[in-house]
Amino acid sequence: MQANSRPVSSNQQHLHPKLAEVVRRHLRTTHRAEVSAHNIHAYERLSAEIKARPRPLVLDSFCGTGHSTAALAERHPGHLIVGIDKSAQRLAKHPHSLRDNYLLLQADCEDIWTLLVRDGLRPDYHYMLYPNPWPKAAHLRRRIHGHPSFPLLLTLGGTLELRSNWQIYVEEFDCAMHLAGHRGRVLRLADTGPGLSLFEQKYRNSGHALWSYTASVMP
Repeated sequence: MQANSRPVSSNQQHLHPKLAEVVRRHLRTTHRAEVSAHNIHAYERLSAEIKARPRPLVLDSFCGTGHSTAALAERHPGHLIVGIDKSAQRLAKHPHSLRDNYLLLQADCEDIWTLLVRDGLRPDYHYMLYPNPWPKAAHLRRRIHGHPSFPLLLTLGGTLELRSNWQIYVEEFDCAMHLAGHRGRVLRLADTGPGLSLFEQKYRNSGHALWSYTASVMP
C-alpha cells in the first residue's frame, strides 16, 4: 500500500453522546441472530482443525488480507491463529505462507464469535486491528462497541487488543469496556517498527497517529 492515506474525517469530534445508552442497552440483552449457512461452513473448517490438532486460540477479527494473521502466527507460534474477514476479495490478496499455525476464514466475525461461545471455546488473545471506524456519528451502532454483538467479546474473553488510527474510536471502546466492568489501557503506538497489518503500515507511513486499547478479560 502506498503512503497516501488521509486521516479519518468525521462529523463527531468527541465521544458519541449516546454511547453509554447504546452500550448499556446491549449489555442488558442477549445477542440473538440466526447464523448464516456460509458462516457455519467456515466454522466447520475451524472445528475440524481444532479436533485434528488441539491448540489454544488467537482470534484476528476483521483481518482483511490476513497479513496480520501471518504476523501473529510468528508472534504466537504455539497457538492456532484464526483470521476472520467477510471479504473474499481481501482474503484473495493473502500471500502464500508455509506456516501451519494459522487459518483464514471468509465469514462474518459476529457469527464466528457466536459459534465459539456456543461451543465454550475461548481465545487466549483477540486482536481487532483497524476495523472500519464508521466515523459518521449516525453510524455508532456499526462500530464494534456500539453493535449488539459487543457482549460476545466479553463472553469470549482473553487479552483484547484493538488498534485504530482514529483516537475517538479507541477511547469509545475504552469507555464501553469500562461500562461493562473491565479496565484497560489506551496508548499511542510508537512510530517505528513494522506494522502488524498492511493498513497499520500504510497509516504509519502516511504520518497518522496510531492508538491501541488492551485489556485482559476474564469471561
